[in-house]
Amino acid sequence: MTINPKNKFNNLILLIASFVIVSLILWNTNSFFKKFKEEERHKMEIWATAQSELLQSSEDRDLGNLHVKIFQNNTSTPMILVNRDGSIKTNNMPEEVEADSLEIRKKIARFRDENTPIAITYDGETLATLYYGNSEVLNKLKYYPIALLLIILLFGTVIFFFFKTNKASEQNKLWAGMAKETAHQISTPLTSLLGWNELLKKEDLNNSITEEIEKDIDRLQTITERFSNIGSLPKLERLDIVEETRKAYEYLQLRSSRLIQFSFHPRVESLPIMLNAALYNWTIENLVKNGIDAMKGKGSISIEIIPEGKYVNILVSDTGQGIPKSDFHTIFEPGVTSKKRGWGLGLSLVKRIVEEYHKGRIKVLTSSKQGTIMQISLLINP
Repeated sequence: MTINPKNKFNNLILLIASFVIVSLILWNTNSFFKKFKEEERHKMEIWATAQSELLQSSEDRDLGNLHVKIFQNNTSTPMILVNRDGSIKTNNMPEEVEADSLEIRKKIARFRDENTPIAITYDGETLATLYYGNSEVLNKLKYYPIALLLIILLFGTVIFFFFKTNKASEQNKLWAGMAKETAHQISTPLTSLLGWNELLKKEDLNNSITEEIEKDIDRLQTITERFSNIGSLPKLERLDIVEETRKAYEYLQLRSSRLIQFSFHPRVESLPIMLNAALYNWTIENLVKNGIDAMKGKGSISIEIIPEGKYVNILVSDTGQGIPKSDFHTIFEPGVTSKKRGWGLGLSLVKRIVEEYHKGRIKVLTSSKQGTIMQISLLINP
């Protein structure tokens, strides 16, 4: 696979631009936060000055309306005023906090960490100390960059999965097109083989030869039908699951090594269910071939058909080396394979055929060093 340098450059520019924009937003937010904090500090200093004037004034002195307005307008910043005699006055604090001396001390410690306390002095003498915290608006603004980053991250994730899904969809269309073209290309020589086989039947030859050729031609037709079905919804018919499994079993048995011992054990003589014959045979073929590979060409393959409630279970067993338990689910993912050759698509296709097309289930029933049992479960009456 080659990478377009132009697309790579464009992606790099987009990444740098996104980083610059996010950095500017964070810098601007931080600057606004600092400025807002300075404004609150300035308001507290004005309030402290007004309080100093109040503490210094005599009872008969008229301070005017300015001090009253300063005290009344500060309704958002929580504060605690500690006088030199130890008395405490709170403002913009919950009532339950004002009545709890322990909670007041905790608030003082917290406010001291958030903002430098303001000493209210007169002639060099400290009359009181003002402790104040961040207003509700300032606290919300403090978490704004985090919320912004989370939004950007969420937006980026959505875009990533959108393009990933779009790319996967395009790849699926490409593979479907290639599969259909392959089926079309196979059909031409296949038609010719059918004709040649008919001519061979007219010759004085052993009938078993032409019969085996005919079986292989039928097999090629089945493979062609499989490729033709890729990318489209396959047609299901009510077929005998026992007979269809037997066909796949017998074909594979005749064309496998004599070192492989095959056994077929259906618990019922006949069981019609909704099937696509070509795709189901492909499923059995993949599972059996995987078992043969796991046994390195020598061992036993067993197929069982067991009705159980509303499902019929098809068990494909081998005496191979087994599958690690941690790989039970990942083996059905595209590209996962333990073979030196192959693309790791076999079990992925099997899972899609069973679960998406036949609305069934497939899983690794058991696996150990003595072998593996794969279980397909299909609905009897979907």
